[in-house]
Amino acid sequence: MSRKMARMDVKAGFGLAALAGALLGTAAPAAAYTVYVTNEKGNSVSVIDTTTLTVTGTWKTGRRPRGVTVSKDGKELFVCASDDDRVDVLDTATGKTLRSLRSGPDPEQFILGPDGNPLYVANEDDSQVTVIDIEKNKVLAEIPVGVEPEGMGLSPDGKILVNTSETTNMAHFIDTTTHQIVDNVLVDARPRFAEFTSDGKTLWVSAEVGGTISIIDVETRKVTRKITFKIPGVTDEAIQPVGVRITKDGTKAFVALGPANRVAVVNAKTFEVEKYLPVGQRVWQLAFTPDQKLLFSTNGSSNDVSVIDVEAGKVVKSIAVGLLPWGVASSPN
Repeated sequence: MSRKMARMDVKAGFGLAALAGALLGTAAPAAAYTVYVTNEKGNSVSVIDTTTLTVTGTWKTGRRPRGVTVSKDGKELFVCASDDDRVDVLDTATGKTLRSLRSGPDPEQFILGPDGNPLYVANEDDSQVTVIDIEKNKVLAEIPVGVEPEGMGLSPDGKILVNTSETTNMAHFIDTTTHQIVDNVLVDARPRFAEFTSDGKTLWVSAEVGGTISIIDVETRKVTRKITFKIPGVTDEAIQPVGVRITKDGTKAFVALGPANRVAVVNAKTFEVEKYLPVGQRVWQLAFTPDQKLLFSTNGSSNDVSVIDVEAGKVVKSIAVGLLPWGVASSPN
């Protein structure tokens, strides 16, 4: 199907969704977006239309796809093919693989610079971060970090990159101009994700085994607070924070809690947990739609994605995808 025809279908679907929303007394999404989900064991990407909340396509990728992100112009999709030691670049109009980038060994997660280039990649098996010029497919730098690097966060101004090393239990602060580590911050066991607030003043780091979120003051690089989680009927060992997303206005944060099968809703000003949303099994990663009206969670063990209405703070749908969904990203159509 051509991009033009797909957009026509999306617009038609949006009209039906709006009508259904009006009849049911619920608000329809304000815009049409596409969500991409990597299926780690399916070696594929599931494509979801946010107006109909259905899977519209499945695209083949390299082996064990994990991290996923979209180019600034929305025309290309980047996928970490971890077992093939490369980053696949797919055409978002056709799903075809356009080229592969020299990612370094076992790419897990990555993040694009604020201008859409370069790409910063965590290489788990090689204890390094690789910096790639995506236009020239050229490695600009290889930065030694701690053992088992995974989480990748970038300050809004693009000046500070943070990588989390799962075994070293550190958040490494890296100057993106010099490609040198400027500080290391000790956090709790097995940090998996790093997320800056939109003002760049605070960094949230999840610790999967530690069961906490460390709040780090970016200027002083000190842990100023830790968030813990308690869920009735769920053991502490099952509460394993992984993915973190914070609203642009800085009022709410959402934390994926792994085998606890919950997403925590946190007041990002007071750091108090407001509620726990039941989702699928073994929730990994999270992604907002660009308007932040919807949040999607990947649920690895139940092979589905949960859709969360951000304003209402509730799960509105479950969508079956491929085998072991892991990463998720969204972009405008």
